[in-house]
Amino acid sequence: MIRLTLLLFCGAILYAQPNASDKNQLKQFYDLALLEGHSYEWLDYLSNRIGSRLSGSLGAERAVAWTKSELDSLGLDRVYLQTVKVPKWVRGAKEFALIETAPGVTFNVPIAALGGSVATPSIGLKARVVEVQGIEDLAKLGRKNIDGKIVFFNRPMQANLISTFEAYSGCVDQRYDGAREASEFGAVGVIVRSMNLRLDDFPHTGSMSYGDQSESKRIPAAAISTNAAEKLSYLLKLEPKLKFLFRQQCKTFPDVWSHNVIGEIKGSEFPDEIIVVGGHLDSWDLGDGAHDDGAGVVQSMEVLRLFKVSGYRPKRTIRVVLFMNEENGLRGGNAYANSALSNNEKHIFALESDAGGFTPRGFSFNCSDEEFAQVESWKPLFNPYLIHYFEQGGSGADVRPLKNKYNVLAGLRPDSQRYFDHHHAENDTFDAVNKRELELGAATMTSLIYLYDKYGLVNPVPSTLKQ
Repeated sequence: MIRLTLLLFCGAILYAQPNASDKNQLKQFYDLALLEGHSYEWLDYLSNRIGSRLSGSLGAERAVAWTKSELDSLGLDRVYLQTVKVPKWVRGAKEFALIETAPGVTFNVPIAALGGSVATPSIGLKARVVEVQGIEDLAKLGRKNIDGKIVFFNRPMQANLISTFEAYSGCVDQRYDGAREASEFGAVGVIVRSMNLRLDDFPHTGSMSYGDQSESKRIPAAAISTNAAEKLSYLLKLEPKLKFLFRQQCKTFPDVWSHNVIGEIKGSEFPDEIIVVGGHLDSWDLGDGAHDDGAGVVQSMEVLRLFKVSGYRPKRTIRVVLFMNEENGLRGGNAYANSALSNNEKHIFALESDAGGFTPRGFSFNCSDEEFAQVESWKPLFNPYLIHYFEQGGSGADVRPLKNKYNVLAGLRPDSQRYFDHHHAENDTFDAVNKRELELGAATMTSLIYLYDKYGLVNPVPSTLKQ
């Protein structure tokens, strides 16, 4: 029995070995993307004509209408909108902050309210500052050292971690949970060092949460640029009794209706087997969201366009999903997964691009060892394009809810060293995206989608379990 299982496994892997037709097909995709690609032109419009696309905003709704019209123009088999209710948080007037080391001696510093934060009083909030390196320091200091003060979370991203996403994960808890935790010790406000490996003057926003905390206990929270964080920390050592003043006028409104944008090419042989490629259409309201995640949106659209113009007819249904509300709620990803479940759809593979438009290095996969063995057998096809990173360990936030024990989820992994220079900041703009790098990413995504369409899974999803 063991020998039979091994033979079946080896047979599946041999079936997926690259051949001349696969090499030629990948070359066609790369040629079309680099010579006649649309992704950069699309990103120009999305970034410069529409701009920021925070959930619930006019920009988000304009992006829904425009991307649907572009997908309609590709001649797909079906293009439609999926309704989803999303949060509506508005930043309001530009934030203001200063450090006061002595009466009349002040230094202006750049800040940005964190997404979901409450406002300060209209005249601003002014208090002494206590610096901590993380949430765990709050209990060590205790209420007597925190009560009535502004907590300054100053743990930086760990610079010696080559994976910048690992470095980000190591300190993002202070942004997301810092205000809720600090308020329990009597803090009146929170300032958080921006999640950025570079020293610059751009504050980086991002989502934060009060959990189920009562409104009366919620305190305002803002990100401070890395340069300003360094300055504040230095001045605190010279003058521990300095004061920090900041003013922000953000507000949360009732949820509003929005949409995921979906387009598909129907499979010619296995139309009930669905392959998804996507990115999130929403962005933060600073900059124009070119890297996060305009790049992923246009690359995903380009996958279907390249299938159409190359003349390749997929066996399985290829579906692009442009998710709404990844940044501050993940409502779009959850709505799509819930719909797939209720409609008894069979998703065999899903690929997400949400790590910027930089040079593609490869993919990470959320799959079994057996499925990953098939992926590794495809690596020689990608070698001519310098795509070498194939590892197990994650996919993407919006496709994650689709996971079951049979299917495969993946994330495009571009070079990440400069990603957090722009992430959630005012400098996440179209000019920061390189045309060639963006197009290489689109071709790389198309190539992987093609291989999953042609060969499917090693172990097909049982007909009795679709999602």
